[in-house]
Amino acid sequence: MVRLKGGDPFVFGRGGEEMEDLMAAGVAVEVVPGVTAGIAAPAYAGIPLTHRDYSSSVTFVTGHEAAGKYRPHINWQAIAQGSETIAIYMGLHNLPKIISALIAGGLAPETPIALIRWGTRPEQEQLIGNLQNIVEKVTVYGFEAPAIAIIGQTVTLHSRLGAGRPQVTG
Repeated sequence: MVRLKGGDPFVFGRGGEEMEDLMAAGVAVEVVPGVTAGIAAPAYAGIPLTHRDYSSSVTFVTGHEAAGKYRPHINWQAIAQGSETIAIYMGLHNLPKIISALIAGGLAPETPIALIRWGTRPEQEQLIGNLQNIVEKVTVYGFEAPAIAIIGQTVTLHSRLGAGRPQVTG
């Protein structure tokens, strides 16, 4: 039997939880790591997560926490101050709240953001904006999940490095 997951099953893919359950049930498990969406989708869009001129750090974080989890809330203010590039998985539904917290934590409203859906597939699309206007763009263009958000100055490289990739624009 095979359980195939996209990306890397141990990065926000519930691979650890599923493996624990299978092992507890006596099922033999083999994990084949993949390339997580937080790395693959922006690369395919021409957005490096780090770049010597723009970013020396990256943080991967979920934008959709499980109910009743070990720690109830992500400290978005600390994340705003702790990294130059932020990759947010599954955060489209909570995007207004996340952006508000990141701005309250010190990120400028003009900070670039890319929303990427259908990562690494031929139909991959990007919606590019900044923290101030991206929520409105999501509504105007009907941009839907699943999507990953990349926040930081490396997003500006998309216009040069992502040439030829479909972009949601108006």
